[in-house]
Amino acid sequence: MNDKINVKDITPVKIQKPTKPKNQGSYSARNRIYVRAVKGSLENIRRFFGLIFLGIFAIIPWLQYNGQQAVLLDIAEQRFNIFAMTLWPQDLTVVAYIFIVSAFALFFITTFAGRVWCGFMCPQTTWTFIYIWFEEKIEGPRNKRMKLDQRNLDFDKFWRKSLKHFSWLAVAVLTSLTFVGYFTEIDLLFIEFFTFNTTFWLGFWVVFFAACTYGNAGFMREIMCTHMCPYARFQSAMFDKDTFTVSYNAARGEHRGPRTRKMPKETLIEKGLGDCIDCNLCVQVCPTGIDIRNGLQYECINCGACVDACNGVMEKMGYEPKLISFTSEHELSGGTTKIIRPKLIGYAFVLIIMTGMLVFDIATRVPIEIDIIRDRNSLDRETIDGLIENVYTVKILNKSQHDKVFTLSIKGLSSPVLYGDNQVAVAGGEVYTLPVSVAVDPSDLEIGTEQIYISVKTTDENGETIVVDESTTFIFTGF
Repeated sequence: MNDKINVKDITPVKIQKPTKPKNQGSYSARNRIYVRAVKGSLENIRRFFGLIFLGIFAIIPWLQYNGQQAVLLDIAEQRFNIFAMTLWPQDLTVVAYIFIVSAFALFFITTFAGRVWCGFMCPQTTWTFIYIWFEEKIEGPRNKRMKLDQRNLDFDKFWRKSLKHFSWLAVAVLTSLTFVGYFTEIDLLFIEFFTFNTTFWLGFWVVFFAACTYGNAGFMREIMCTHMCPYARFQSAMFDKDTFTVSYNAARGEHRGPRTRKMPKETLIEKGLGDCIDCNLCVQVCPTGIDIRNGLQYECINCGACVDACNGVMEKMGYEPKLISFTSEHELSGGTTKIIRPKLIGYAFVLIIMTGMLVFDIATRVPIEIDIIRDRNSLDRETIDGLIENVYTVKILNKSQHDKVFTLSIKGLSSPVLYGDNQVAVAGGEVYTLPVSVAVDPSDLEIGTEQIYISVKTTDENGETIVVDESTTFIFTGF
């Protein structure tokens, strides 16, 4: 029997702890994070994606389609115009499919590459880096900003702080106007807002979202990512040992310590030093203020700023890059990363299915909606011609963006007579209410109820005929 106990080396790693505030207490204010600027390939990629999505966000409300705003989410009128498609409350399945596809796309990307959405494309991250850019251009680099905040108020500090907050507010107002412009006509919104002619509620929402942008990107910043965003809490459930995340190679980097650039490798080995020179640049460039060397943390948004900072130091020291890199747990332990794995295949399969269902739902969507309401005042009545008559209210919803002519007819009865307009013109995106009555010779009826169909026919933009039949009942009481 082997009584040997395996011993594992658990030499502690130096932990980066935040400085305690002067007024220590249970609810002390957080320490401000002064993010240091960084240059590198990942920073360039983040700026590229940030500019692309920021440009898309800013341009879309200004696009025109068929003489009207291409994307207009009109909540008051309960319709969403998205280029050639108009979505109504009856089209809830399309909206549901869009959210489901977005969710599974996020799950798939997170399983494969961690929180790259948070680090490269999330609006909170993008606007935070925009605000930090203004902060750095006006107040200076990290060290100067720290010294500026420690100084007493003088003219230099006053104008720099004033200009910074003015820039922040300008970005917040433009952001808010653009966002609200998705829900109302954006050209009129800008004119009315800057001429103080907007309605109370429209002005309220512009001010509200501007205040949210100003507070989130200017002051809360990492708090949104670490305490308020639910994605930060459940994203680790999608991670596995093959997920690419920003990680520190402790086997190569430990033990840490300063050294000169010309210190030979043999001396480093004798002193037990790894490649990490403990410069703390990886901490200074982190927008959430964590030390990636402490291992995987839920606060990490996978922005890769620490990767660029560390690669720059490794280059100056003449060491190999990627001491901090996008890698997997298997790769760090000396194994290989499995790209194709059951979880990733599962997410991809569901994503493809949901995308197919979304495309099918949009492709087979009929641009007509019919609602039939029976007259509740009387079941049936006899006309002066001796016919049995039922009264209905037909509501025709033109779900397209073009004016159409609709023709009504009756199916399911022998020689029915339709009283009322059997042909009506309905404007695009409008609901037309049409009272009609259906009369039949009593000799062709049996006492009771009979299922009939009110048919509505029109043509689409390509000249193809569209027919929609809606069922209702015809009642004959026999008097």
